[in-house]
Amino acid sequence: MASITVVTVPDGDRTPLLQPEYSGGGTEYSSTQSSEEPPPKNSNGPKQRLVSLDVFRGITVSLMILVDDAGKAFPSINHAPWFGVTLADFVMPFFLFGVGVSISLVFKKVVNRLAATKKVLFRSTKLFLLGVILQGGYFHGRDNLTYGVDVEKIRVMGVLQRIAIGYLLASVLEIWLVNNTVVNSAVAFVKRYSFQIGAGILVGVLYMVLLYGLHVPNWAFEISSLSTILPTSLGANSQTVHCGLRGSLEPPCNAVGLIDRILLGEKHLYQRPVYRRTKECSVNSPDYGPLPPNSPAWCLAPFDPEGILSSLMAAITCFVGLHYGHVLVHCKGHMQRIFFWLVSSLPLLILGYLLNILGVPYSKPLYTLSYMFITAGASGVLMTIIYFIVDVKCIRKPSVIFQWMGMNALVVYALAACDIFPAIVQGFYWRSQENNLVDLSERLLQSIFHSEKWGTLAFVVLEIVFWGAVAGFLHMKRIYLKL
Repeated sequence: MASITVVTVPDGDRTPLLQPEYSGGGTEYSSTQSSEEPPPKNSNGPKQRLVSLDVFRGITVSLMILVDDAGKAFPSINHAPWFGVTLADFVMPFFLFGVGVSISLVFKKVVNRLAATKKVLFRSTKLFLLGVILQGGYFHGRDNLTYGVDVEKIRVMGVLQRIAIGYLLASVLEIWLVNNTVVNSAVAFVKRYSFQIGAGILVGVLYMVLLYGLHVPNWAFEISSLSTILPTSLGANSQTVHCGLRGSLEPPCNAVGLIDRILLGEKHLYQRPVYRRTKECSVNSPDYGPLPPNSPAWCLAPFDPEGILSSLMAAITCFVGLHYGHVLVHCKGHMQRIFFWLVSSLPLLILGYLLNILGVPYSKPLYTLSYMFITAGASGVLMTIIYFIVDVKCIRKPSVIFQWMGMNALVVYALAACDIFPAIVQGFYWRSQENNLVDLSERLLQSIFHSEKWGTLAFVVLEIVFWGAVAGFLHMKRIYLKL
């Protein structure tokens, strides 16, 4: 009978942040099959890794590189300016979903709850601080060979910070809110995790109450130096946004921004939010561009797409990942797991679609309920497809590059997605800063393809292959970065 086995060191000393710990243990499942299922192909030992989770994570980080670096050439795959959902808008939910699956396997059995919680708090803090370092503004990224940040203006929230929050909340649920019920039926399954389900509902209700119930007053902001790069019809350095309402989901007057401005401060928010690509704020919409005539004041206001309130709803995506991991643990056969995953994914997709029709629009910056449902359902479908191909049919060679990247997702994310490595390479140039290996390679491909757009896409594809090769080399040397 196929079952999930997690190899851990004492007291749950594991790290399911962006990837499980590979040295000294890993997420594995027994290859002993039920009588109705054939044994996996190419199985040389009693246990095999859950490769599909590595591939899922590798595809996610590759997708992040694609949309970040090719989004300038293809705005349609870049984040939706405010409402709607694009390819880029699935990346964050995929990360969170994968984290949830990992947590359910890592904390399948907890010997010492207090010790495990202490380790979770420590790792969440390290991940959060790493996110501040990488995305707080200290590294200025590609095409800007400077570094350093005014601490008064450092960005507090970000991608890794949101993952840290989701990891913390989901881990606490898995450590403390699991009943001792033996799972021998669907009812027993629900009973075992009933407290987790209740906690997820409470988090969602809290988000909805604050989003629709908080009164958003008028507020003022100072235009940052980043904003003044673009031509603007707004003359003063200080602008006032007129709100005085509640329940708004529009960019200037929503409760998500209100909470961030109160708790974090205007100067510590992201200074180039996606709504600067809306028609109200850009003549090149859906891309960045100069402000249109008579554009509203809020176009130059800061807003954090990984804010505090929206991160609460984002954590529910981790909770959904927990559920899919629980199915892995308790279901005995491959087809059972696939069936229950699909049965779980379909209602999420339907709810997300219906809520959007009923007036709750998709919005990644707000992480609306409809957006959470549709992206969590898509995460489940993608994980199911990968599991069927990679772990059931054992077709692994075509996805090996993603498997490697998934094993070292944190390395690839920090060096590639956060532009650390490209910025380092660009620091070595010939006579002028434009004559560096990164820019010259991209311009060469653009000339070969006779197209700026397709040349950029080719460059990004080669970039992903390069990082796949780097991750493969690290895998061969058994080097895995963890926190």
